[in-house]
Amino acid sequence: MVALRKGGLGKGLSALFEDMDIEVTDVRNVRNRDDIDENGIHFLDINSISPNSKQPRKNFDDEKIDELAKSIEVHGILQPIMVRKTGEGYEIVAGERRWRAARKAGLKKIPSILRNLTEEQNMLVSIIENMQREDLNPMEEAEALSRMIITYGLTQEQISKSVGKSRPYITNVLRLLKLPVEIQELVTNGMLSTGHARAIIGIEDTKIQLELAKYAAKEQISVREMEKLSKRNSLKGKAKPLKKKKSLEIACVEEELKEILGTKVQVKYSGRKGKLEIQCFSKEELDRIIDLLRSLR
Repeated sequence: MVALRKGGLGKGLSALFEDMDIEVTDVRNVRNRDDIDENGIHFLDINSISPNSKQPRKNFDDEKIDELAKSIEVHGILQPIMVRKTGEGYEIVAGERRWRAARKAGLKKIPSILRNLTEEQNMLVSIIENMQREDLNPMEEAEALSRMIITYGLTQEQISKSVGKSRPYITNVLRLLKLPVEIQELVTNGMLSTGHARAIIGIEDTKIQLELAKYAAKEQISVREMEKLSKRNSLKGKAKPLKKKKSLEIACVEEELKEILGTKVQVKYSGRKGKLEIQCFSKEELDRIIDLLRSLR
């Protein structure tokens, strides 16, 4: 038996659920149930339901959908999805993952709670449900919160109260949208964490941002290391290029020349051309090095 809870949705939306004190006793045999039960749960034709056009979640893990589908085949759906009427069919407000899994499990009907929601309420409920389940990746969350501001004119303070997150949290998430698209994709794909992305935001030079992001994703450095690199590259608002690690071969050559010439030697090689730098600190040392090089003839 699963009770649908009213709490945790934020004061701004709690009014939508004041009459939703529903007990789901057993919805395993949904194929043979009537269209509506004693609890007011509708058993709707699964093909009459379409995904939410305001759904903030763009990516669904196929493996997890398969796992849920197998669970539904054994135990049924223990919590109804929420829908609203649209034209001749229905649109999902909350529970798209359950709906996808139910289709995969071969259900003909799915337990649903029918709600009469405005466009704004529909979007807010969808966003909040996903955020509470932690189903959104950082970029999906940022885009969803941004839509709440742009489309419906909500302030960050109002969003904070509605989704149950702190004001600084909302601000930090929204800042991710300032990053170049390439970096946003790295965050979406899980190659960079939110912490890595936030460390890059303070750098003004886009090229350096991209260089740091690709380096962090490739080398899998920690957030702390990323913060140090970002700080070093944003001093006085000027970006410093990352120092590229020298190959072991070049490092060995430098060390060998240092022993032969008795002074520091740098080899700079890009793959097509290079430069050899020999340091000297006096006229006498320069003459010594020149004589040494002449003797090699």
